[in-house]
Amino acid sequence: MMQPVTRSANAAILVLNAGSSSVKFALFEADGLRPLCRGGIEGIGSRARFGGASGSRAHLFDGAELPEGSSHEAATQWLLDRLRWVDDIELCAAGHRVVHGGPDLSKPVVIDESVMTILEGLIALAPAHQPHNLAAIRAVAEAWPSLPQLACFDTAFHRTMPRLAQLFAIPHALTDEGLVRYGFHGLSYQHIADVLPGIAGERAKGRVIVAHLGHGASLCAMRDGRSVATTMGFTALDGLMMGMRCGAIDAGLVLYLIEQRGMAPADVSEILNRRSGLLGVSGISNDARTLLASKEPRAAEALDLFAYRVVRESGSMIAALGGLDAFVFTAGIGERSAQIRAAIGRGLAWAGIRLDEDRNVAHDTRISADDAQVPVYVIPADEERPIARAVAVQFLPA
Repeated sequence: MMQPVTRSANAAILVLNAGSSSVKFALFEADGLRPLCRGGIEGIGSRARFGGASGSRAHLFDGAELPEGSSHEAATQWLLDRLRWVDDIELCAAGHRVVHGGPDLSKPVVIDESVMTILEGLIALAPAHQPHNLAAIRAVAEAWPSLPQLACFDTAFHRTMPRLAQLFAIPHALTDEGLVRYGFHGLSYQHIADVLPGIAGERAKGRVIVAHLGHGASLCAMRDGRSVATTMGFTALDGLMMGMRCGAIDAGLVLYLIEQRGMAPADVSEILNRRSGLLGVSGISNDARTLLASKEPRAAEALDLFAYRVVRESGSMIAALGGLDAFVFTAGIGERSAQIRAAIGRGLAWAGIRLDEDRNVAHDTRISADDAQVPVYVIPADEERPIARAVAVQFLPA
C-alpha cells in the first residue's frame, strides 16, 4: 500500500466517472466525504451538453459553456480546466470508475503504469467505456502529475456471484482463460447496497432486485447486499436492451451476419453496440425522453420492448433468488420515468409488485402501494460516493 497522503484543512478528493455517453464528476471533502460539488456532461456522441453543477463549489461553473460537439476527451479537459486553478480547495487524491477489471482486479487498485497496461488489455471487453476511463486517468495525471489515483471497478461487485452464475456453457479451457460472466454497473449496485438498509430496513438483507436503467441498463439480484446474479455478462453488451446496445441476442444471428451477409466483425460490432437498442428499434433516438415525447409508433414499440425485456429478465433474477422481497429502480430512466416504471410494475404484478400511481408520478422514494406484497423504491444513483470512500480508505490516514 502507498504511504498515506498528507492533507491540508481544505483537502478534497476528485472523482471522475466517464461513461459511454457522459462524464460525471464529484469533489468530496477529504474529512467526512461531504460533497462539495458534483455535476456532469451528458449526450456525448450526439449533442453534448453540461448538465449543471450542485454543491457549495457549484459557482466554479457559473457562466461556463461547453463547446458544441465536444468529444469525451474535450469534455474531460473542459471539466479539469475549471478545477485546476481553484484556490480554496487542494486536491489530495483522485478516484476513477473503470468498467472492466478482468479476472485479476477485483478490488480498488492504485494506478501505475503496470496497472494501465492491464487495463488497456481489457479495452476489447468494454470498447464503449474502457478507453474513456483510461483517457480520464491520463488527463488527471497530466494536470496533476504527482496526484495519487485509484481505479475502482464495475466488475468487482459481482465477484460474489456463485460459480454457476458466472459460467457460460462453453469449453472449460475457455472458462479457465477468464471467459466468464463479469457483470457491470457494480459501483451503482454497491451504493444501493450501502444505503438500502436505511430505507428498506430488514428487507434490504433479503432477496432484492436492483434495476439500473439508463443509457446502459442491467439488473442485479442481491441477497444480504451481495450480488448473486446479474444480466450483463462477459461484456457490457449482454442482458437488457439499452440506449444503443442490443442486449441479449442469439449468437447465431451474429454468425449469420458475418457468414451469410458477408459483414466484417467490426461492422457487426458497430450495429450491436451503437445502432441497436432504443435507437435501432425506434429509428428516432437513443434517449427515452425523446421517445416518450414522440407520437411515432416505433417510439412506443421501442419503449414497450425495453419494459418487456426488464420484466422478462426480472423473472430470471427472481428465479436465481428464490423469491422477491424488494425491488429498486435507479439511474436516469429508473429515477425519472414514471411511465416506464409503471409499465414494468404492471408486467411484474404476478411477482407481488403493485405501484401507487400518485407516488410513482411524484417520484417518491417508495412508490409501491401500502398493501403491495413487494415494496418498490426509487433511489438516485451515486457511483461517485463508493469511489470516494475507497480513495479515503486507500490514501488518507484515519
